[in-house]
Amino acid sequence: MLSFYDLKLSVAGTDEAGRGCLAGPVTAAAIILPKSFENSLINDSKILNHATRNSLKACLEEEAVCYGVAHVFMEEIDKINILNASILAMHRAIEKLTKTPNHIIVDGNRFKPFRDIPHECIIKGDGKYMSIAAASILAKTYRDAYMERIHEEYPMYNWKKNKGYPTKEHRAAIEEYGPTKYHRKSFKLLPDQLTIDF
Repeated sequence: MLSFYDLKLSVAGTDEAGRGCLAGPVTAAAIILPKSFENSLINDSKILNHATRNSLKACLEEEAVCYGVAHVFMEEIDKINILNASILAMHRAIEKLTKTPNHIIVDGNRFKPFRDIPHECIIKGDGKYMSIAAASILAKTYRDAYMERIHEEYPMYNWKKNKGYPTKEHRAAIEEYGPTKYHRKSFKLLPDQLTIDF
């Protein structure tokens, strides 16, 4: 896992979570880590278990130079599409940083310039760079916590477990109960043979 500090003085890593979900927001985080920061457990949030992610979340919040987390909710996703919503969430997370970075590294291959700060898109960056991996952990844990809260309102969809992703169980619940205010209406909620009237 690389730190990127060999090249830049103040680097923010950013990543998003929830892009492929049927329900809930897309959530992004941005983080600037101290130059001396090291943690061998930091990795792409998708390959870490729940307990490890939550433990690392607490560590990152305590030790980061600064961090920001932002949600873009369903109505906005439906209006501007999920790619634009993902980038917007990352921009909003960067805006929350209390220190302005002089370079931004982004997981994936799509981003729009943020102010006049240079950026670099890195495919599978959450497995290569510490600050992107850290951002992926914050984005995932904050989004998961949100989905667990709204699970209490609509327990039949079991968002506490599936977090809004298109599992068979989630699709079966949509078929039985219909969509909620938390579902993304621009997404294909059910296969073609099953339709929903909004």
